[in-house]
Amino acid sequence: MTVVAWILQIVLALAFLGAGGMKLARPRPALVASGMGYAEDYSDSAVKGIGLVEVLGAIGLVLPAVTGIATWLVPVAAIGLALVMAGAVVVHVRRKEAFVPPLVLGVLSLVLAVLRIAYPA
Repeated sequence: MTVVAWILQIVLALAFLGAGGMKLARPRPALVASGMGYAEDYSDSAVKGIGLVEVLGAIGLVLPAVTGIATWLVPVAAIGLALVMAGAVVVHVRRKEAFVPPLVLGVLSLVLAVLRIAYPA
């Protein structure tokens, strides 16, 4: 089961690192133009803040387990990312946009949290 948890950790970390990195690196109008319509409802700093939370969460999914230091942070990061994705689902439903991708990421984050509580790194 530990192998499954590691694979899920890495896949989720890459997904959140990519999504958060894009929000940090690109200006808000470019994000809106590329299909992230929700960004027009938020300020530049709010979008950058969401990106930063996603990047920090991605780091929190992997770094504590790799170093063996404060491994309890892995499920905490996973739960935090699940909460961020719950907020994303609400935003996308209100905007009548596709909400399945953040829903899947949120559920997978919760699964990882349960796995890492049951099978610590």
